[in-house]
Amino acid sequence: MIITLLYIIIGILVVSILLYFIQERFIFKPEKLPTDFKFKYDAPFRELFFDPAPGVRINGLHFFVKDPLGLILYFHGNTRSIKGWAKYAKDFYRYQYDVVLVDYRGFGKSTGKRSEKKILSDMQYVYNWLSERYPENHILVYGRSLGSGFATKIASDNRPRYLILDSPFYNFQKVAERILPILPVKYILRYRLRTNKWIKRVNCHTYIIHGTKDRLIPIRHSVKLQQLNPNKITLIRIQGGGHNNLPSFVEYHNFIRDILKY
Repeated sequence: MIITLLYIIIGILVVSILLYFIQERFIFKPEKLPTDFKFKYDAPFRELFFDPAPGVRINGLHFFVKDPLGLILYFHGNTRSIKGWAKYAKDFYRYQYDVVLVDYRGFGKSTGKRSEKKILSDMQYVYNWLSERYPENHILVYGRSLGSGFATKIASDNRPRYLILDSPFYNFQKVAERILPILPVKYILRYRLRTNKWIKRVNCHTYIIHGTKDRLIPIRHSVKLQQLNPNKITLIRIQGGGHNNLPSFVEYHNFIRDILKY
């Protein structure tokens, strides 16, 4: 019995050490693009490049309209690149908003070694650049899934008009603990993304959109976030919505329209 227990402990320790070093392979699923890749879309857009640190280049796309009502800064999820995520820009520019999407380090054409601190620094650099070109009270920060953590931190450190979170987590540790319940996640996780801590410092109103059938990040994460500041956080439930299909629901688009037109 003691020997078996010892083997189990050693096994957990070995797996934990291994995951500490390779966890990014599970957290991030980037699509990489060659530097000469040409983006093609039906709507007017321009390609952006940011150089927030030596040897680091962040790639972005800027969809623009005539006389925009504001700007959506869109932080995407943990997969693909802005090449694919750009299809969601139409959900916003149809309501007369400009949209900027950016790729994290190692995604698309973006370069640089990733860490939570470095990605947040990059995104703040992008926000600063945009706030020099748009009135800050016309900027809306949108975060999807993993991007909801980055979006919340940026909103907490600045004063955008609104923060919109799509299928967010309470904090990333809670997600990891649900997937790896027997491992000491608290000690091996290098990406914390403490949405629950940062959202308390967000000055603008926050809208959370979450599907009631989300099996990856259950809606209880958003319920707990909303309870942290119910007067400044509105939770919008998409009945029957999962984690990756909210744009297929008419209700999702109606809520986006109402938020942007308010």
